[in-house]
Amino acid sequence: MRAKNLPTLDDVQLSERRVLVRVDFNCPLDKEGNILDDSRMRAHVPTIKKLLDRGAAVVITTHQGRPGNEDFRDLARHAELLSTLLGTEVRFIDDVMGPEARRQIRELSYGEVLMLDNIRFVSEEVVEAPPEVQARTYLVRRLAPLFDLFVFDAFATAHRSQPSIVGFPMVLPSVMGELMRKELEALQRVLEASEPPRIFVLGGAKVRDTIRIIEYLTRNGIADRILTTGLVGLVFHVAKGGRVGKTVMKFLEEKGLLGLIPRARRAVLSGAPLDTPYDLRVLRDDGTVAEETVHNLTGKPMDVGPYTVAMYSELIREAKVVVMRGPAGRIEDPRFRSGTEDLLRAALRSNAFVVIGGGHLGAMARSQAREGIHISTGGGALLFALSGETLPAVAALEESAKRFLKKSPKEGGDSSG
Repeated sequence: MRAKNLPTLDDVQLSERRVLVRVDFNCPLDKEGNILDDSRMRAHVPTIKKLLDRGAAVVITTHQGRPGNEDFRDLARHAELLSTLLGTEVRFIDDVMGPEARRQIRELSYGEVLMLDNIRFVSEEVVEAPPEVQARTYLVRRLAPLFDLFVFDAFATAHRSQPSIVGFPMVLPSVMGELMRKELEALQRVLEASEPPRIFVLGGAKVRDTIRIIEYLTRNGIADRILTTGLVGLVFHVAKGGRVGKTVMKFLEEKGLLGLIPRARRAVLSGAPLDTPYDLRVLRDDGTVAEETVHNLTGKPMDVGPYTVAMYSELIREAKVVVMRGPAGRIEDPRFRSGTEDLLRAALRSNAFVVIGGGHLGAMARSQAREGIHISTGGGALLFALSGETLPAVAALEESAKRFLKKSPKEGGDSSG
């Protein structure tokens, strides 16, 4: 997982090279297909600009949405917006690997940018398989011969094993882009931090994934304190033997979470340094909102309460490292945003190195960012990495370096094959 062990743009020759760049421009869209948040696109600009400044011909591939979903769209508007962000024309072709796409790639001049259409229009891209299998897909076999170098910069997809992520590194010299390097360095700083307190604030609805993270953090002594919120907090409260009413048990049953309680209990018994909410904001049957202690809940839990926020905030303010992943409540409803906002504010005002998970938390933190704050672009990839799993994209880059690069980055000089 160490960024310093992977080759970067500085380790290869870029001038007069034809470069394929895998980015993640998967943005939230409105019903008309307009881009609502371009933060992911902005995050990739340093990589693309560096390639252009060094005289490469740059071809961009990315995805938007999933087949069958409303946000599964073409990338014409993405190309228009990217032209504005880069300050240079980005050519767009409504093709991925057909004859016309391949012709335009061959004819692309150095210093120019071409964006291919949604790579998930190719059915092979939505299938996960080992790198050696993905290297034999039509997508990789048709496009790879047209390039001198592959750059992986899509951290948000790094936990997947798809052709555009792990297939190209098997057949092309491959390096990580600027965003990927930044993400891995932040992860490395968290996982290798030695100065306590190291605080993890874990909430949201991905309970199974979060339990896996807690198991890893506990087993390796990475966290000094784990503050749970959201559905994660409720499951661990029950796992610790905490009393809850029939309303909460029914709520957990409806969410399909009762089966995770034994695993959560094992994590507690293994010594996980866990805190669970003391009070919650609930929605009662009559539509009113109330604050109740976790032992005497009569309504549906929707957010952490003020006492929990105060106690958690005191711990956060003393931390040296803070990682926040997942909201504390149902933040889509304004009545249940305050817990998440207050905990986020405590982290941002602390003197800690702070890593914010992607999605809603990242959007809420962006306007308050300061030095020493890393807002990750990839929630799923961050969860995967924090649970101790090797990211498939990282493993593919490591294997590519062994196959194609003459020198390791530490030796310096041009290491391109």
